[in-house]
Amino acid sequence: MAGGYATRLWPITKTKAKPLLPLGSKKIIDHVYEKVIDLEIPVIISTNKRFEDDFREWAKGKKVEIIVENTRSEEEKLGAVKALAEIAKSLSEDLLVVAGDNVFSFSLRELNSFFLEKKKPVIGLYDVNDLELAKRYGVAEMEGERIVKFYEKPEKPPSTLIGIGVYFLPRKAIELLLEYVEKSKRSDNLGDFIGYLCENEEVYGLRFNGNWYDVGNADSYLEAFKSFTNHYVDRSAEIEKSVKIIEPVVIERGVRITGRSIIGPYAFIGSDCRIESSDVSESIVFSGTVLFKVKLWRSIVDEKCEIRNIQLTSSIVGGNAKIQGG
Repeated sequence: MAGGYATRLWPITKTKAKPLLPLGSKKIIDHVYEKVIDLEIPVIISTNKRFEDDFREWAKGKKVEIIVENTRSEEEKLGAVKALAEIAKSLSEDLLVVAGDNVFSFSLRELNSFFLEKKKPVIGLYDVNDLELAKRYGVAEMEGERIVKFYEKPEKPPSTLIGIGVYFLPRKAIELLLEYVEKSKRSDNLGDFIGYLCENEEVYGLRFNGNWYDVGNADSYLEAFKSFTNHYVDRSAEIEKSVKIIEPVVIERGVRITGRSIIGPYAFIGSDCRIESSDVSESIVFSGTVLFKVKLWRSIVDEKCEIRNIQLTSSIVGGNAKIQGG
């Protein structure tokens, strides 16, 4: 499911689909795709018209079918439930549904085996170990392995086990999905549908252990980047001897870094950037950007920016911006 417009990450995601943002030397969706193809099942990407071409470019050489909803803005979008229903109504098989902005370290094989054993809907769960944090998500109320109720963003969570946008749905559950879409006006949150499913069918939950991130805002994106990044420096990058690189960093093709710059740890420098006498850590800098005497920490800078003589902390800078410090 990759059809959202990621408004909490604007302005970065006005021109980029969130699942196609970098996470180490890969993209967010690459991490999800690798987990799904491990099960050797057909893969469908659900996206929108605005980002269709970008997903088709990403899908070259991969065994992926792309289904496109005819929307170009947040106001037009179908919502996750309706988008899923549009796909499901033309299929006769069971479905594995995965949110395209979830990043996780664990395999889906255990969930697959559990689903094949139960032949009932199975929901991937993760323990956030914090009742306040649980209020932001869909929360499961359990009796043994079974989810008896599922609450979307509850004021008083019954547990700290949350749904993480990973669901196995048998054909009967898909019929209930189509019925739910006909009856309900809540078309965006899959959690609301899971609650409906629990009222009409046996639903089971499987708790995952490991790392999991819901890449919803800049902070969670940067935390996921820190957890999943690898060290990669393209051979074409020009890095002067005076520059200090603190691993892990990702430095793409055509980058030039000069002066007494310090890059890393946890920095992404996009292609063709020019960086001089700057410190960049826990930050993501997209392609074609110029940094001169800049200190950048826990920030995201979009494409083709020019930033000089300034310190930026916890900032998001939109594309083509020019910022000059004193």
